[in-house]
Amino acid sequence: MALIKSISGIRGTIGGKPGETLSPLDVVRFTAAFGTWLSKQSSNNKIIIGRDGRISGEMVQGLVVSTLNALGLNVIDVGLSTTPTVEMAVVFEKAAGGIILTASHNPKEWNALKLLNSKGEFINAADGAEVLAIAEKDDYTFASVDKLGNHTSNTSALQQHIHEIINYALVDIALIKKRKFKIVVDAINSSGAFAVPELLKALGVKDADIIVLNAEVNGKFAHNPEPLPQHLTTLCNEVNKQKADLGIAVDPDVDRLCFVCEDGSLFGEEYTLVAVADYVLQQRKGNTVSNMSSTRALKDITLKHGGEYFASAVGEVNVVTKMKAVNAVIGGEGNGGIIVPDLHYGRDALIGIALFLTHLAKEKKTAKQLRNSYPDYFMSKNKIELQNGFNVHKIFDVIKKKYKKQNINTDDGLKIEFETDWVHLRTSNTEPIIRIYAESNFETTAANIANRLMQDIREAMQ
Repeated sequence: MALIKSISGIRGTIGGKPGETLSPLDVVRFTAAFGTWLSKQSSNNKIIIGRDGRISGEMVQGLVVSTLNALGLNVIDVGLSTTPTVEMAVVFEKAAGGIILTASHNPKEWNALKLLNSKGEFINAADGAEVLAIAEKDDYTFASVDKLGNHTSNTSALQQHIHEIINYALVDIALIKKRKFKIVVDAINSSGAFAVPELLKALGVKDADIIVLNAEVNGKFAHNPEPLPQHLTTLCNEVNKQKADLGIAVDPDVDRLCFVCEDGSLFGEEYTLVAVADYVLQQRKGNTVSNMSSTRALKDITLKHGGEYFASAVGEVNVVTKMKAVNAVIGGEGNGGIIVPDLHYGRDALIGIALFLTHLAKEKKTAKQLRNSYPDYFMSKNKIELQNGFNVHKIFDVIKKKYKKQNINTDDGLKIEFETDWVHLRTSNTEPIIRIYAESNFETTAANIANRLMQDIREAMQ
């Protein structure tokens, strides 16, 4: 059981004791704190909320709506939706901010409050600290009975979102339609079950050519919802069985995206951003950004197209901040997160799908052929669970001393470079774990580096 407060929002497991999990009392407390903070930013009392398909979604939604209304805020509820749709709805509705109820890739027992400012972007660390301080002091005042807020629904937010995508300058519906793609979608029993097919049909893919796995929106995820290779074997097999052109996997809130090639092999979630960036950079010269845990293939592609690549700390807020600073034309994260800045500054699987299909159609290649056109790097992604009381800084200090002769970066956790290979150690913003990512030109080398560092961490813990 856990409750985690970070730049990724207020995240925790459902059930258990207040203060230790995302209990109903904690939902109310942090919602009240955020609503109070928003009210201090402006006189605009309009706020957007939406949720993914989690089992606890309706329960948490009811608590959040009632709490915001009790503060005198007017809630516009987009209901069952996607994270990028809620982000865009904040702007469509000219709201003061928004709350997305989703724990993203976490298992079904988790949920979260992800907090948005008036631009539909995640609040930064300084603003988040203010919200937490308000919660710590219980420093909120609720409205009198005649000044309570109201609760209305917006059932057209997804259609507005898709409308913006199909009219985006770099999306070519005619080309996509001409290719007659057959596509299998793993919707992981959440919002992707309706959002992805609706997008595909708007892009010209025939209804009969869209096969949806795990299509019942019940939050009882058919497999671990993080779109990693070991969780996508059913999708890979189904692409083969259906003789499809492509497989698409999204996470429960549809902000992460990965593909399966026509032969059932994985395109690789790290290469989702690489492929989309390759297409965007062919149309628009400019810079790119990804986080420090992402593949170096994006840098290779960026330099090839005459742009400059920049790395940020891990976390969507950090990527967005860096993208703005360097005026990047495309950016995101190696976990399959695509950020297209002139659409909106948020990870968005739906625009990622539209741009990828356009790219595939323009290149007149299969997904496998497209993947083979990119530099081959192999990444080993691992994690070690943290028990209460472990001092991560001391663990990292021990490892820094051991590898002091290597190039070391401490901007975000600990990144160690070994000539052409690297390993990145950092605590997660969303789980009580240390993530260990290693990359090399050779799969076995990446795995060996990761295993060596995991052993170092275990020894430092002892």
